[in-house]
Amino acid sequence: MNRCPWRLCVVVLQLVVGCLFVFTGTMKVTDRISSELYAEGLEEFVKFTEVLPLKKFGLHVEPIVFLTAVGWIELVGGLLLILGPRILQEVSNIVLSIIMMGELYCILALKESLYMCIPSAGFLGVLILLLYVWGREKERKEK
Repeated sequence: MNRCPWRLCVVVLQLVVGCLFVFTGTMKVTDRISSELYAEGLEEFVKFTEVLPLKKFGLHVEPIVFLTAVGWIELVGGLLLILGPRILQEVSNIVLSIIMMGELYCILALKESLYMCIPSAGFLGVLILLLYVWGREKERKEK
């Protein structure tokens, strides 16, 4: 019975993070919700493409393609966190964690203010926490 409140907190946290990823992904995929936020996101992704390590290999990524791809990954990943079976939740969690690490890399490579890292680091922290909790649940079930 002591585990019940913690399990509920984890589920709520999972739902909140999933909804936030759905929201941020949607904002990156379309400008119909807010053209201002979409334009800001595109400006950020123009900067991000300048510091991507892909340039070392001679690859160029168009900012609009990069923005749209990340948006769809966040949108689908968020939906899977909310509605998917556990295995797909774990896969989407790992993919979203990689996206957040990439965003942190880009922010730091651009030498932006550290406060710009807070949202990405917060998302990444919650995603890692969820993976940890799910791993502990698996261990308990195996015993």
